[in-house]
Amino acid sequence: MSARKRGVDIIGVPVDLGAGRRGVDMGPSAIRIADLEPRLEHLGHKVQDIGDLDVMIPETQKVGEGKLRYKGPILAACQALCEKVEKSLEKGRLPLVLGGDHSIAIGSVAGSTNFFARQNETLGLIWFDAHGDANTPETTLSGNIHGMSLAVALGLGDPDLVNLGGRAPKVLARNTVLIGIRDLDPGERDILKKSGVTVYTMRDLDERGMRDVVDEATGIASDGTAGIHISFDLDVVDPEDAPGTGTPVWGGITYREAHLAMEMLSDRAQIVAIDLVEVNPVLDTQNMTGILAAELAQSVLGKRIL
Repeated sequence: MSARKRGVDIIGVPVDLGAGRRGVDMGPSAIRIADLEPRLEHLGHKVQDIGDLDVMIPETQKVGEGKLRYKGPILAACQALCEKVEKSLEKGRLPLVLGGDHSIAIGSVAGSTNFFARQNETLGLIWFDAHGDANTPETTLSGNIHGMSLAVALGLGDPDLVNLGGRAPKVLARNTVLIGIRDLDPGERDILKKSGVTVYTMRDLDERGMRDVVDEATGIASDGTAGIHISFDLDVVDPEDAPGTGTPVWGGITYREAHLAMEMLSDRAQIVAIDLVEVNPVLDTQNMTGILAAELAQSVLGKRIL
């Protein structure tokens, strides 16, 4: 289904306000210089790179409230992204959002779900990540908003972030799936257990394999929905294959498991929007992580080995 030739809008969001380490604002450039556009055009897609959103840098901004660092500029960036994603979908195109840290998913998920809400439809969400991103201001240990973005999509946390775009929650817990989880804070562990979302930890992947997990996840996220928004944090991949992320955690999925997941989703799901986030070239080795992100975009948009 998703392997058909499509119009793709590349949207860069150079935000590193939501993370604890600098450099992830260069992620969109790192993915682009890995030949992202020609890779997708080679598959037959009609690609338009609409450039980067204008985002404030930390040096010019006040940190703000300790539990919601840089909330103001993150909110502004996510509002702008929400509008860009909606406009892309209105044109019948697929928004491919390049981060930046994972706080940008607050805006991208708001935009995709708003578009379908106007048609009285919902979206499923598949969230690939080493972390839960399910903290709230009450549970966060760092105050970094990139660790709250999934909670916000589920309607939990700061009201201004939760109500971005005018709707909350953005996604239903029963259609939300996390894959690759292996590092949770105590508070977000409790939130995820109570939320009703489906969580596949690395133990689940070890025991059942990526094939069974993605097959099941696709069914959950597709059940009664118009399609699936994929939000892929590169730190879900083991640091051996993706060293350029700000919060690496050993014991992640392999290079081939990541591609298998994307290939299966391309085959079996109606994909409506994609985030590729947390590529930090400052921490990378010869742009390995940026190249991997570009390759994963190819796999989810139809590239096959044979």
